[in-house]
Amino acid sequence: MPIINRVAEFHADIAAWRQHIHANPELLYDVHETAAFVVEQLKSFGVDEVVTGIGRTGVVGVIRGKGDSDRVVGLRADMDALPITERTGKPYASGNSGKMHACGHDGHTAMLLGAARYLAETRNFDGTVIVIFQPAEEGGGGGRVMVEDGLMERFGISQVFGMHNMPGIPLGEFAIRTGGIMAGTDQFAIDVEGHGGHAAMPHLAVDPVIVSAHIISGLQTLVSRSIDPIRSAVLSVTTVNAGTAYNVIPRTARLTGTVRTLDEDVRTQMEEGIKRLAPQLAQAFGANATVTWMRGYPVTVNAPEQTDFAAEVAREIVGEDRVNDAVDPTMGGEDFAYMLNARPGSYIFLGNGDSADLHTDTYDFNDEAIDLGVSYWVRLAERALAAQQ
Repeated sequence: MPIINRVAEFHADIAAWRQHIHANPELLYDVHETAAFVVEQLKSFGVDEVVTGIGRTGVVGVIRGKGDSDRVVGLRADMDALPITERTGKPYASGNSGKMHACGHDGHTAMLLGAARYLAETRNFDGTVIVIFQPAEEGGGGGRVMVEDGLMERFGISQVFGMHNMPGIPLGEFAIRTGGIMAGTDQFAIDVEGHGGHAAMPHLAVDPVIVSAHIISGLQTLVSRSIDPIRSAVLSVTTVNAGTAYNVIPRTARLTGTVRTLDEDVRTQMEEGIKRLAPQLAQAFGANATVTWMRGYPVTVNAPEQTDFAAEVAREIVGEDRVNDAVDPTMGGEDFAYMLNARPGSYIFLGNGDSADLHTDTYDFNDEAIDLGVSYWVRLAERALAAQQ
C-alpha cells in the first residue's frame, strides 16, 4: 500500500503547518504558541477530545473509531526547538532569535497533525487513537513528565509509537531495530582535590592536573576492559577546568563528561565503575576525587512485537527493500524512552535524505517526507485497531 491519495491531497496544508511552526520555534516547556496552534488544528479536524496541560504544555487529541473496541494506541510527536541561531536562509526561517527547529520537531508535529486530520475524517478503525504532542524533548524530559501526569492511564493507552526523521537515510526509506535504538544519556562530574603549590616546586604539592590526566586515561579502560565488547558504551570527558596562573599548581580540578549506553545493565556498570575507579586513582596520587552522577534519558528500547509490526507497516508504504529492520543504533538520546518504559511500543526513523545533520544551524526538515510519514501513521493506527473478525 503506497502513499495514501487523500494524504497527498492535503500535502500543501501540512507543509504550510510545518513551515509556520519552523518560523516560530519555542524551547523546552515554553511551547505555548506551538501548543495553541496544535489545539486549533485538532479542534478544526473535529477530533473527539482535546486535552491540554499534560506534561505542563503537552497536548493530547482523542480520536474514536467506528467500532466499540476498548483498544487504544498512542502516536507521539515532539514540539520543541533548540537554542541555535538558524543559517538556512529559507523564507520560513526562524523569526525567534537564537531559537531554531534544528531537529525536525516541526516536521514531526505537522505529520502527526496530518494523520489526525485524516483519521478524524475517515475513522476507519475500531478503537481509539491518541495523538500525543510533547514538549521539552530537547533536554527537558517532557516525555517523563507526561507519563508522570498519568498519560498512559488517563487515556488507556496500551501501546505507543514514535517517529523521528534522520538525515543520511535516503528519502523514501525507513529504519528500525528491536531493542536499544537510542542510548541512555548520563552525565558526570569529577571533582579532584590535591594540594596546591608553586609550579617550580611540584614535589611540595599534590597536582590535581596530573591526577586528572590519569583519571581521564584510566576511565577509558572501563569501556575497553570492563564492558563486554559485544555490547556498547561511550565515555567522553568533555571539560577540564583547573588553575588560574602559569606558575601555580592549583588545589582543585574538575572534569565533566557524558556516558552513552544501549543497555541498562551496561549503564549501571559504567556508573559503578566511574564511582569506583576515579577515587581510587586519585588516592594513588595522594589526592581525593568525588564523583557526581546525573542520570539522563533512559535507553530507548523497542519491543519486539511492536517493532516487527511497525516495520511491516512501513514496508506497505515504501516497499520491502526500503525498510531496514536492523539499523545500527545511535548514541544520541531520546526521551520517548520514558513512554516505551511505560508501555510497549516502537520508535522508527524516517529518511530525511541528503540533508544537513540534526542539531546544526543549516538543517531543515525535508517536506518531501511528509506524505510518507503521515501515511505510516495512518496505516499503523488503522492496522493496530483493525476490526476484529
